[in-house]
Amino acid sequence: MYDATVLELAKKTLEMVLYLSGPLLLIAIVIGVVISLIQTITSIQDSTLAFAPRVVGMFILFGFIFSWMMRMMVTYTHDLFQDFNRYIR
Repeated sequence: MYDATVLELAKKTLEMVLYLSGPLLLIAIVIGVVISLIQTITSIQDSTLAFAPRVVGMFILFGFIFSWMMRMMVTYTHDLFQDFNRYIR
């Protein structure tokens, strides 16, 4: 396998990881900032208050975007196996 092929495959894989993890990480960041603002305003410093809403928000978002994530993964895997001969040379 040539270096350019390896780099292209690694680039596509990293892009897919970012596409799939991006929405979940974004919702975790947004919820974390909102909870931090609330904790700063109310002077409540409870670690559970910072952690639990993030997990709940991520699970809710995951439930909504799961079918999109599966379509993206299946398409990527299909494209990878479609060009499989190119990768085993």
